[in-house]
Amino acid sequence: MFERPQAAAPRPVWGVAALLAAVADSLNTRFAVCVVAGELSGFTRAASGHCYFNLKDANGQTAMLRCAMFRRAASLLDFAPGDGALVEMRGRLTLYEPRGELQFVVEGMRRAGAGALYEQFLRLKAKLEAQGLFDASAKRLLPAFPSRLGVITSTAGAALHDVLTALARRAPHVEVIVYPSVVQGEQAPAALVAALQLANARAEVDALLLVRGGGSLEDLWAFNDERVVRAVAGSGLPVICGVGHETDITLSDLAADLRAPTPTAAAELAAPSRQANLDALAGLSSALTRRVQQRLDLAAQRLDRVALRLARPTEMLARQRRHLALLTQRWTQALPKVQAMQMQRLAHLEQRVRRAAPVLTRQQDQLLAGLEARLAALDPRQVLARGYAWLDDGQGRALTSVQQLAVGQQVHAVLADGEAQMQILSATPKV
Repeated sequence: MFERPQAAAPRPVWGVAALLAAVADSLNTRFAVCVVAGELSGFTRAASGHCYFNLKDANGQTAMLRCAMFRRAASLLDFAPGDGALVEMRGRLTLYEPRGELQFVVEGMRRAGAGALYEQFLRLKAKLEAQGLFDASAKRLLPAFPSRLGVITSTAGAALHDVLTALARRAPHVEVIVYPSVVQGEQAPAALVAALQLANARAEVDALLLVRGGGSLEDLWAFNDERVVRAVAGSGLPVICGVGHETDITLSDLAADLRAPTPTAAAELAAPSRQANLDALAGLSSALTRRVQQRLDLAAQRLDRVALRLARPTEMLARQRRHLALLTQRWTQALPKVQAMQMQRLAHLEQRVRRAAPVLTRQQDQLLAGLEARLAALDPRQVLARGYAWLDDGQGRALTSVQQLAVGQQVHAVLADGEAQMQILSATPKV
């Protein structure tokens, strides 16, 4: 079919599979692992868990790359991909040989733009959470009935209007002090920190409302700034944070003492409704009135009963007289019986005394005789009558040993029938 010049060198003829395999090898060598960014299109997830989609050029070019992400890589995603999402993908550029189509096999995917900010958000959240800035135990109680609230927000935004409107409707008695601050852009973090410091230094409000309207993650990023989060956590005044819409969550929300889904909700949470307080007071007043009336009714009933008892004193006196007469009658009837019983008891005791007196007399006589005998046996005169004498030195001190005697010594002797003075002629100890 093709005529070749006779002098030209012969060229190899490729088979389709061989050519595609060679191209695939070249792609693997040239683009081993690469990162590509773009916009997802036609995203589908098969029943097997594999994902197939196209990646369009994010700059509006018509270029498109067919992509495949197998189940294992898809299970590691921390977000749900969808059409229109801007992503950055890491993977290998390959050739799908059955169709000869260029294909990018995705090994990892993350959100680009807002996705990168979200990853930064997660990293900072984990860091501050580990340091205890979000601990529930560090949260302060909000004042139940504040008289003055501070609002940190932009004076040009709708959030301030929403807060003032809610407070005027719910609690018109609460005074509001605004601490203006930029809430978006590069200058916003420093301005928010300065406003928080100013409010704490002046200490003129009961609580602070840190509020801002809704927006994208980039718009609300100032409230994820580490300086702002630390200032919120370190505030000496309780802080209610109401940033964005209900689905928006910032790190300042987590560090605040209370998170509100919107600025309006922050105002509603900061100050209870005046009408609700009045209704509660009215309920308490009604309950107090009922209790006082009940006590008065009970006291009136007691007073009526006492008055009825005092209204007929003659009846009470008559009742007391009847009772006294009854007691007198009972005493009159009982007195003879008591006297008779006492007389019988006295007669019985007299008989017992008469019977017991001779016996006691004999016992006492016997006891006295025994004591007299013992006393006589111990009488020293009885001993002297048997030929003994009592000797003393003339001063009443008894002489019981020859060691107490000296030749020529005068001693006093007591005999059975008299006394004598004696002189010692000799004293010989007993051997």
